[in-house]
Amino acid sequence: MLGIDPGLTRCGVGVVEIGAGRRVRFVHAGVIRTPPADPLEVRLLAVSRGISALIVEFAPAAVAVERVFAQHNLRTVMGTAQASGIALAVAAEHGLPVGLHTPSEVKAAITGYGSAAKAQVGNMVMRILALDEVPKPADAADALALAICHGWRGSVGFDRHPAGAAQPAGAGGGETPAQRAWREAEKSAGKRRVAS
Repeated sequence: MLGIDPGLTRCGVGVVEIGAGRRVRFVHAGVIRTPPADPLEVRLLAVSRGISALIVEFAPAAVAVERVFAQHNLRTVMGTAQASGIALAVAAEHGLPVGLHTPSEVKAAITGYGSAAKAQVGNMVMRILALDEVPKPADAADALALAICHGWRGSVGFDRHPAGAAQPAGAGGGETPAQRAWREAEKSAGKRRVAS
């Protein structure tokens, strides 16, 4: 599973292997960096080549990308959106399915709380992957969180129902608090998308 935290100056990337029983194994984490002084097209090409090289090297089954939301800083959101588009295009070029996840969905999946602080997410990623320290920079930790979130989504019994809400497979609960928080975060994100 390849997670991508899109960005133009630093594009976080993280690869994990998802096993039975929600077991997760760390494979790779890092960032694709592009110099702000370079022309935009050169920077986007560097992001594209970096993601493509990771796909070739690690052969992930799917790609998870953070869903871009408007921010106050227009320049930042434009770069993020452009890098996100590159990530989606490269995944499609390699024939890989893509999952888009909002920050609140990822936080809920990793910590059980959709409004968790970035430091909490990093600490939980460290614990889940049994690492000695929080992955750095934060973009790499966020990419790993995205990969874990998407991997767990496919391996813990979540089904996509016709109404579009993620619900646990089978009747009668069995959800963990983190899964409930995740489902609520997904519902909220769906309402925001419908309203926009």
